[in-house]
Amino acid sequence: MKKQITIIGGGPSAFLLASFLDAEKFTINIYEKNKTVGRKFLVAGKGGFNLTHSESINQLIKRFTPINFLDKALLNFTNIDFRNWLDQIEIPTYIGSSKRVFPEKGIKPIEVLNAILKSLKKKGVIITYNHTFSDWDPKGNPIINNKTIATDYTVFSLGGGSWKVTGSDGMWLDTFSKKGIKTKIFQASNCGYKIDWKSNFIQKHEGTPLKNIAISCNNIIQKGEAVITKFGLEGNAIYGLSPEIRAQLNAISKATVFIDFKPSLTLENILSKIKKSIFKNTTQILKKELKLSPSQIDLLKTYLSKESYLNIESLAKNIKKFPLELIETASIDEAISTVGGIDLNAISKNFELKKMPNQFCIGEMLDWDVPTGGYLLQASASIGVYLAKYLNETN
Repeated sequence: MKKQITIIGGGPSAFLLASFLDAEKFTINIYEKNKTVGRKFLVAGKGGFNLTHSESINQLIKRFTPINFLDKALLNFTNIDFRNWLDQIEIPTYIGSSKRVFPEKGIKPIEVLNAILKSLKKKGVIITYNHTFSDWDPKGNPIINNKTIATDYTVFSLGGGSWKVTGSDGMWLDTFSKKGIKTKIFQASNCGYKIDWKSNFIQKHEGTPLKNIAISCNNIIQKGEAVITKFGLEGNAIYGLSPEIRAQLNAISKATVFIDFKPSLTLENILSKIKKSIFKNTTQILKKELKLSPSQIDLLKTYLSKESYLNIESLAKNIKKFPLELIETASIDEAISTVGGIDLNAISKNFELKKMPNQFCIGEMLDWDVPTGGYLLQASASIGVYLAKYLNETN
């Protein structure tokens, strides 16, 4: 007789779990509180649907914090495996110039979602919409839409706390905490950070990108681009430093990052270019010799003293390591992802709740972190597949 698996929440982890479960062993039901599944999945696709990253799996694993937590899941279902699976459901992919992986040109996010749903339907997976989990009955069965669902296994895939409009609102946190399951409050990650810009600077440069830079915090370096906003700074060059920035903000209510405006040049290269320049005017040297943008030049001009700006050694050092103070994190609703949720000490290596046998938590509801770039989706998929493997092998 088949065993019953109840999956609560319809997102990437749930889809991949259902896809890899043995349909000969299990009856698989997904309960989704919205009238459609994959809403966050589709929102993520608006800026170009980044499915995973093409770097080597050993390099990819190093992007995650805490270290080692997801190693087994990622090695079990790698970025190559993910692309092969997408091929099988007729979603071919390609590697973009940034080494990120996307669906072949012309394939829309909704088509990816529909291909996944088609494969689940073919497998016999039942998806029920407008059904919300609220609690457990005395036997530990989930209560959904005020009715007990008798099940052998319950898998929660309820998402993190960002992008509430998609249904990923983190409202489940209290329900789990009341059950004695250790949780952590949600905090924004992969988000913008507040800077108290000088008014004359921000009026002139709001919305301007800082291209081909590197930003560092606690000796962790992230290359890429950042955008100057009224709020502060956002973009992939700063998103990847979220764990380090968050640690400083939590400890002392401010964080310091350093911008390297010319990561391709050494300090010695910059000094040499300044000294050998045919231009006498500092601003002209920065513009013509070092090819700094107007916003980069204005950052140096506005925040350095006149003496530092006109002193060759001081100027060169600031081009390579320009300090900026961050004073606040953007709100969770403006964040791409969150940390917090289920404390990792509350689950086993197979994502099973230690206090509740045969109940599992997967995906972004767990307390792990990673930069943008396809890593979030890859990890969510890998976690789902890893749990499917465990359940298939133990039944």
